[in-house]
Amino acid sequence: MNKEDISLLFTYLQSQETAFDYLLQCYRRQNLPEAETKSYENAGALMHYIDHGRRFLTNARDTDILMMPVLLFYGMTHLCKACLLTKRPDYPETTAVLAHGVSTRKRKKKNYTFLQDEVKIQHNGLFPYLAKYLYAVGSFPFEKIRMEQLFSLIPELNQLFTFTNSQKLTAVGEKDSDQLYFPEKILDGYHLTEAAFIKRINKHAAGLTHVQTVSGYMEVVLSAPVNEASSPFFIHHETGIIYLPNDREHFLALPELLIHYLLLYNLSMVSRYETEWWGELLTARTEADFPFIRHFLHVTAEKVPLLLGKELLDQLEPESRK
Repeated sequence: MNKEDISLLFTYLQSQETAFDYLLQCYRRQNLPEAETKSYENAGALMHYIDHGRRFLTNARDTDILMMPVLLFYGMTHLCKACLLTKRPDYPETTAVLAHGVSTRKRKKKNYTFLQDEVKIQHNGLFPYLAKYLYAVGSFPFEKIRMEQLFSLIPELNQLFTFTNSQKLTAVGEKDSDQLYFPEKILDGYHLTEAAFIKRINKHAAGLTHVQTVSGYMEVVLSAPVNEASSPFFIHHETGIIYLPNDREHFLALPELLIHYLLLYNLSMVSRYETEWWGELLTARTEADFPFIRHFLHVTAEKVPLLLGKELLDQLEPESRK
């Protein structure tokens, strides 16, 4: 992800005229009807979604951790809506898509811990709508999912799991490379033969060809490099290293932005409605949850605008990005 290009695009879209020009290009590329009319109607909304989203995220980075989850969640959802508007000119079509699209247990169990908490996917709302229209994800491999599993898929949190002797991700390559290297020992975690593993990975990679196995690694070549939405691969936003879950239990074919959505939704709910637990977590720090939550909040504050900014940048014609 080119941070400078994304930042410049956000700046460029801060006027009605430039937002109109951008949307017109997006809609015409997709051959959408009434492209000019829809671009005019949506230019103001696009501009304000981006402006509000960036303000929430900027304020979140500068504020106390007490308020970070709420600011981050709403900053993210505003940028999500900006991205949706580039593909769905009539968004929101109904009030049903305005709900969050996920839910969590209203009353927490005794001895509650965030890592063991769950969120449940709803049929309607922003989350399934975003998954369908931004990432072409029409169904989910789970109905409920634990926070620990979601944390385990964030590359920047992988080192924290290493400290607990439970590392969840394995480095398999580098961003923009057309080659990946899977350690043979990963087969044990998936309970698959080499051929079956390659076949499974091939469903999620572009034109994967198994080349050879050398020095304990299965080397493969791709027809196109892995990108930020190429689940179940996850990319560290600073190092560019590509990771894959170590085992089938944590194998989740879900773009990383959707993982951030689920985590931030639940954290925002906990911080608002579980006031005593949240306050104790931040002051007494008795739970193992604290370092994971704290580090995640700082990571997502930097990564979410990059993930969504890239979605906006990718809508431009190739020559416009040079």
